Amino acid sequence: MIAVEGLTKYYGPIAAVEDLSFQVDQGEIVGFLGPNGAGKSTTMRILTAFAPATRGEARIAGFEVHQDPLEVKRRIGYLPERVPLYEEMVVTSFLRYVAELKGVPRAQRTAEVGEALERCGLSHMANRLIANLSKGYKQRVGLAQALIGSPPVLILDEPTVGLDPAQIVEIRQMIKGLRDKHTVLISTHILPEVAMLCERAIIINQGRIVAEDKMENLTKGGGGESLEEIFMRVVSSDRADTATVKKGATA
Repeated sequence: MIAVEGLTKYYGPIAAVEDLSFQVDQGEIVGFLGPNGAGKSTTMRILTAFAPATRGEARIAGFEVHQDPLEVKRRIGYLPERVPLYEEMVVTSFLRYVAELKGVPRAQRTAEVGEALERCGLSHMANRLIANLSKGYKQRVGLAQALIGSPPVLILDEPTVGLDPAQIVEIRQMIKGLRDKHTVLISTHILPEVAMLCERAIIINQGRIVAEDKMENLTKGGGGESLEEIFMRVVSSDRADTATVKKGATA
């Protein structure tokens, strides 16, 4: 459902992403990890057809993001880290507006919105003003708008950021229930979240993949290390290697 091959993005002389290749199969929930500045946001902007790559290919459900950006956007539900909500609207009106923007036929909008409300635990909040919702419920509305139109691919950026422990558990359970209809790519800094939600993890640093495997293989291959320990080891090792190369080049 997501296929990335040789993806590279330069900002001037700086490579934010360099020769990135990976794929996410139908029904998978995959964690996309990396420290700040690793290239996660750049990659997600390219996958959602918001920004062009310098070179390489990215396909969503068979459509290339540069050649068919509108077709790609029709097949993606995107939850950014900062959820874009019209807080002066009530929840149902906002979701109906999103359904209209996404091209859901008028006759199907009520059912589509109702399903999103139910899946995200928002039915009892349907007629509430978004501005009056707690942060946890606003996050649910953000997830509901991503689900409108039943896109086969969901890209979630920090889906539990800023939530309290109870809200985090609730959102995680909701995401787990999405694999029956969606392929999910999650970017997060909360490593235990990946261990609980994802079958596979992709770790990038300095725009390159430094580790990628199923969760069970990562931890077994790391001699029983936790995901946090594996993350720190591969990122620190990559930084040390890069520093050695730069020192050698300077010498």
